[in-house]
Amino acid sequence: MTTDLSIIIVDDMQFSRAVLKQALQKGGYTDLRLAESANVCLEMLNERCADVVLADWVMPEMNGLELTNAIRQFDEERNRYTAVILFTGREGNEAMQEAFERGIDDYLTKPVDEVELAARVFAAGRIATLQNTLLETASALSAANAHLEELTTTDSLTGLGNRRYLTKQLEDHLLESHNRGGGVCLGLIDVDKFADLNDQYGHDVGDEVLVGLARRLRRAVRPTDIVVRTGSDEFGVIMHFTENNPIRASVFERVVASVSQRSIQTSEGEVPVTISMGVACYTGDKSQPISDVQQMMMAADERLYKAKEAGRNRVFSE
Repeated sequence: MTTDLSIIIVDDMQFSRAVLKQALQKGGYTDLRLAESANVCLEMLNERCADVVLADWVMPEMNGLELTNAIRQFDEERNRYTAVILFTGREGNEAMQEAFERGIDDYLTKPVDEVELAARVFAAGRIATLQNTLLETASALSAANAHLEELTTTDSLTGLGNRRYLTKQLEDHLLESHNRGGGVCLGLIDVDKFADLNDQYGHDVGDEVLVGLARRLRRAVRPTDIVVRTGSDEFGVIMHFTENNPIRASVFERVVASVSQRSIQTSEGEVPVTISMGVACYTGDKSQPISDVQQMMMAADERLYKAKEAGRNRVFSE
């Protein structure tokens, strides 16, 4: 029989607490805490969780059923399970039914038989252990899934979102603009002559440039704007605007200028960098079909190509 359970005995009568403690000690249980009230029990749970709570039904201030409700709330907030056994002098099926409907795990009538008590505590402890194992497993799986989701939407080099993240965010922003008004602008960015930069400085320095560029882009836009790395030397920016405060072309021109105004510091010294940008915007007109993500990205990409054709280090938004 498992005897390493953490148990709290709750009873306003000192004698009853002592009797229950002695009976459980005979059964081999050693982690026993005694509480003279429900409030003291909750304080104990807050300090250290328990596997099983043995509580008297009838107590002043907060009775056993009210304590059970508080424990269930406690468990919900901490993602764990505490087994609750109530004991009382009340007899009859109605009392038992009420107790189980209120969320207890077991029910004992006074006077409590020592053998029956040990057996019921063991069963309740097994329930708590199984439930907590399931909760821990579910929590671990949830954390693992969240980590995998982060890996699939995050660029490992810069820490920015990746192309998948851009697609999802653009889809959400387009839908919000269509339903609530305002608009969305997508800027696709390409580092000018990045292949030449890699040939001249090496790929490690090229990576340093990309990291530095990511930081510079992040500082060049508003905190609410989204910056992502969509490819080797390609980045994207999503900007949302309201009907009363539309985004002007000068906003994107400032982003491009902020990158080229000074070189990026690397382990091999300062490296001059310029970028080109193509911009596509959706106005959020409810009378028109919502813009498709792929169509918007194709439009921004075509304008990026035109910006490069026009001499690089510039924005093309029309």
